[in-house]
Amino acid sequence: MIRKAEECKVEYREHMRDGKGTVQVTNLITSPEELNEKGRLFAKITLNPGCSIGYHVHENDSELFYIMQGTAKYTDGDTEKTVTAGDVTICPKGTGHSIANETDEVVEVIAVIVY
Repeated sequence: MIRKAEECKVEYREHMRDGKGTVQVTNLITSPEELNEKGRLFAKITLNPGCSIGYHVHENDSELFYIMQGTAKYTDGDTEKTVTAGDVTICPKGTGHSIANETDEVVEVIAVIVY
């Protein structure tokens, strides 16, 4: 199966998880079945300057970020770190995280949520 870029659903989420600004989410899958029922999200997230996804805890799943472009502030539990293109973040089940673009450049992230 091939899904062309123009077939992917794009959503705009204001204040995602109580974050700042509007986050663009390009859904690369259409349902958990496409992840063999092992996850619920495979998406490209675009954070324009000043945008963020607020801190939240993953109670029943884990989230992975692959930073494709840009530099962002990533909160891992109670620790803040800078992440750049090529970095991978892992938020295991039962832990929390957030990500913020505090630069003048666009940040692009591939996000995967797995069970």
